[in-house]
Amino acid sequence: MTSSPKRLRAALAGVAALSLSMLAACANYSQPAASSSPSAGADTSASAPTVSLVSPGKLVVCTHLAYKPFQFKQDGKTVGFDVDLMDLVAKKLGVTQEIFDIEFEQITSGAVFAAKKCDAAAAAITIRADREKAALFSDPYFSATQALLVPADSTVTDLPDLKGKTLAVQAGTTGQDYGKENADKYGYTVKVFDDMPSGANAVLAKTVAAAINDNGVVYNFAAENPGTKVVKEFNTNEKYGFSMGKDNTALQTVVNEVLKTAKADGTYNTIYKKWFGKDAPKD
Repeated sequence: MTSSPKRLRAALAGVAALSLSMLAACANYSQPAASSSPSAGADTSASAPTVSLVSPGKLVVCTHLAYKPFQFKQDGKTVGFDVDLMDLVAKKLGVTQEIFDIEFEQITSGAVFAAKKCDAAAAAITIRADREKAALFSDPYFSATQALLVPADSTVTDLPDLKGKTLAVQAGTTGQDYGKENADKYGYTVKVFDDMPSGANAVLAKTVAAAINDNGVVYNFAAENPGTKVVKEFNTNEKYGFSMGKDNTALQTVVNEVLKTAKADGTYNTIYKKWFGKDAPKD
């Protein structure tokens, strides 16, 4: 049976509408970098590649709270050094940042990317070979070491002084690795905590003799809690990077461009000074 021209046009219009509806239902959203109204930290010298995002209009970033001053809650909002840097990336993409709090080991294992829970992770993550097997990393954006936190009246000044005592470490961190590697040598016991504040507060309460964690957060805690002090740093030569799924090279490119431009135009230093109270070290 032959359709009339009017019916044929109606049928074609219906097919087109159905196709658009199906496209809109897809979960793999592509987001080109914003090309108008350049924001601070944005590299306008070349257009950024199209980035696939897990949610339309958002850059979903996984983190593990609290890790002050990198990412923590303040007045109900997640803020911090890492947050401000990832805001630059979101602006470059023309979207807003949405932060998702999850276990640190879910981030470092790459599970959050395999499950499409987030586009990137910003959690003061040390770049290591084992972690690079599970995720892509940006260029380094921060240098860190491990540091030892003890009660203010403690006589402990280094790991050898912990013999017969307990050292707090955070699960899944390089501090945990360093603490465990030296436990037998110096004769102390390692106690694992789920997050940084729990271990540090155990020092404050004197239920453990010391805690080891990244120097940035340890110094911040000691400054806010006079009942503790930092007595030692260990030269572990760590570099932080933002991570993303192994196949997300487009996002990796954008993040690296934003970091490079932010360092060149002074935006990075402004953010660094905001959270650490001093200028960023020179590379």
